[in-house]
Amino acid sequence: MAIAFGVLGPVTAWDGAGGAIDLKGPRHRAVLARLIVARGRVVPVTRLIDDLWDEPPAGATGAVRTFVAALRRALEPDRPPRTPARLLVTDGPGYALRAGADAVDAWRFGHAVAATADLSPEDGLGRLEEALGWWRGPAYAEFADQDWARAERSRLAELRLHAVERHAEMRLALGRAAEAVPDLDAHAAGHPWREEAWRLLALALYRSGRQGDALAVLRRARALLVDELGVDPGPRLRRLETDMLRQADHLDPAVPGSVRDAAERVWAQATAAYDRAVASGARARLESTAGLLRDLAVTGGGGLRAAREHRVAAVEAAEELGDAELTARVIGAFDVPAIWTRSDDPGQAARIVAAAGRTLTALATGHDATGHEAARARLLATIALESRGDRSGHGLRAARQAEEIARRLNDPALLAFALSGLFMQTFHRTGLAARRDEIGAELVDLSARHSLVTFEVLGHLIRMQARSALADFPAADAHAAAAERLAVRHERPLVDVFTAWYRALRVDATGGVPEEAEAAYRDAAARLDGAGMPGMERGLLPLALLCLRLRHGQPPPDVGHADWGPYAPWARPLVLLARDRRAEAAAALRALPEPPHDLLTEALWCLAARAALALGDRTTMERAHAALLPAAGELAGAGSGVLTLGPVAAHLDDLVAALG
Repeated sequence: MAIAFGVLGPVTAWDGAGGAIDLKGPRHRAVLARLIVARGRVVPVTRLIDDLWDEPPAGATGAVRTFVAALRRALEPDRPPRTPARLLVTDGPGYALRAGADAVDAWRFGHAVAATADLSPEDGLGRLEEALGWWRGPAYAEFADQDWARAERSRLAELRLHAVERHAEMRLALGRAAEAVPDLDAHAAGHPWREEAWRLLALALYRSGRQGDALAVLRRARALLVDELGVDPGPRLRRLETDMLRQADHLDPAVPGSVRDAAERVWAQATAAYDRAVASGARARLESTAGLLRDLAVTGGGGLRAAREHRVAAVEAAEELGDAELTARVIGAFDVPAIWTRSDDPGQAARIVAAAGRTLTALATGHDATGHEAARARLLATIALESRGDRSGHGLRAARQAEEIARRLNDPALLAFALSGLFMQTFHRTGLAARRDEIGAELVDLSARHSLVTFEVLGHLIRMQARSALADFPAADAHAAAAERLAVRHERPLVDVFTAWYRALRVDATGGVPEEAEAAYRDAAARLDGAGMPGMERGLLPLALLCLRLRHGQPPPDVGHADWGPYAPWARPLVLLARDRRAEAAAALRALPEPPHDLLTEALWCLAARAALALGDRTTMERAHAALLPAAGELAGAGSGVLTLGPVAAHLDDLVAALG
């Protein structure tokens, strides 16, 4: 029976069928681990005793023999009595583990990494991916504080970091730079003193067309090294920054020029043919434009802004033609989901909602009023999406009608669009994270089965937010990673804006050092610059830093003349209190409106509650308590995926105590 041993994580052993072997107690496991560290060499009993106990007991030698005997029975259960052991052998004054060269995962890992030095990127990439998958946690995890394990743990940790970086190099060599970015981002964040991690991350960003982000990474690395270690970046990092600033040719993505040229040629030929074949005034051009704008919107940045502007123009042009069916198709073709609940342009959103309402009326009174169910559902879903934050209930009713029609028609793409509208309307009260998680789960399943990539990404981001609200960060991690993988494969650059904010939130919510969380928030906020999402950008960083400081009992952040954006009313009382301007703070609190119905509702109510508690404002305390009670099992604000004020239950307890 072939026994395999694992030390890349907790120490374990598996039998020939892959089943875990019971290794008895912690000292039994320590003996086995110590012998694996020795790599087949004999470890004297006296050394084992010194390694197992700080102060060996009187019967230590006998105890070691008992541990060895128990291990032998576990590792070789079928060995006949009184026959020599084959694996854990006695040799002179001690014991040795006579395992094969591939019997220990750490040994196999070392061989695999060494072998890739002579392999091409095509051949080596899969080999390294498999080898990195063998890691289950830190090497010799339960023996981290043992002197005998320290050197081997350090060696293996360094070897793993080298393998991660070699893996990234292979991806870059194969032209898969964008795919490498999320892993390198996490690698550099986890090991900020490794200059090679920063170099590879910057190069991957540059080759993904993100020159600004690449230079920002290099400058962040420089600041870390100078501020924390007092040293300048090494020559490779300095040379890379210089090369990027002059856009050196050798930094170009490793994608064959023929591939890029072919794509450009196909695009040029297709657009020219379209111009020749479709008359300039043809209505088909409006529908084609709507489809193009949908694709443009998911590129982010200037593309998203342009898509919003031209979308309104396309809808108004369709309305001018007096064709309700055409207008419905133009409006409904823009089935771009949204994850943030504050509109980037409320004025444009209102114009789209009004046009959709007029088109619904026209379809209902037309000659074929019963033949437009799918078009009606798309118009209703559009109204639900663009009416985010609506207090009248109109958007929620539209979302439910769209969902009902889509389910009745059994149309997967239509149902995905309707569910995205329904998600946007699940903020009419607090405490609905579990409901949003259900919507996200259905979106992921539905979209994966029907290749609806954009909605599959949305489903994972919804679940990332919802599981954060429910303090289930392992699940949220999985959904963030899944969204990033899809984003890389299908060129959805806005996804990493949301996952960067999530990772900052995670550092904050799981007990990270406040300074580390603040740095992560600032890094996430930098990604919003130029992303084309002013509805998310304005005021979010000051709000996140305010919540972080409050949770740690610190004064509000010094943000100078920061733009608090739409969150100013909820920040003002607390900022004034920090400056000991109680009368002004009380007046600001009395003027405080009810928070909007969106992802930050719970957080804003908690800010109001904090101010009310400090000022003794019973009316606001009572309002906050009533509003927050349905969310008692959630983390305040974490459902946004961007910030948190800790458990809602703690805020409720403070309110109950104050209200008596």
